[in-house]
Amino acid sequence: MRADIVPGAAFPDYELSDHTGQHRSLSELQQGDPLVVVLSRGGFCPKDRRQHEGLLQLHREMQVGYCRLVTISTDNLLETNEFRNGVGAHWIFLSDPGRKLQKDLDIAEYTDPHHNPMIPHTLVLEPGLRVYKIYNGYWFFGRPTVEELRHDLRAVLQRCRPDWDISSPEQRAAWAKGEKASFHPYGKTRARVFAEQE
Repeated sequence: MRADIVPGAAFPDYELSDHTGQHRSLSELQQGDPLVVVLSRGGFCPKDRRQHEGLLQLHREMQVGYCRLVTISTDNLLETNEFRNGVGAHWIFLSDPGRKLQKDLDIAEYTDPHHNPMIPHTLVLEPGLRVYKIYNGYWFFGRPTVEELRHDLRAVLQRCRPDWDISSPEQRAAWAKGEKASFHPYGKTRARVFAEQE
């Protein structure tokens, strides 16, 4: 991984085609929420399929916890859809057959010239695409467990949600005064919140 991609740094706002062929940027997909980005070897890899099967339950929790998940692989559009459908995923998969990320982040898996995938990584990003944690998944057990991701998301949410502890005197006083900007949905209408959900 490029030397400047470390906790606290901004992750690049890549724009790629999603599994439907629509161009999407990471910042658009994040929408101000914590984001887990899985840089995947691709659907051919049994380790990646197993990791994604484990993410299925976590994704359901992330949806109700206002967190986002995206997978990026070097698969083409057909392979991306086969991978996504094959594991039963309901989150966004981005396709990078031109290997833009692989080259830019310096994560070519040179030990597999046949598939030429990325070295798999999982990143937990705070709002603003700020790197919280990076996991190197070249070996399967280097990838985060679902429980580790839960802990990471809890820590990120505690840092980015002003209403994490609504029992604090400051939050109670703000609510009593009608100052609701520091309470979810932070100035958005409920209709907008629901419209932004994937």
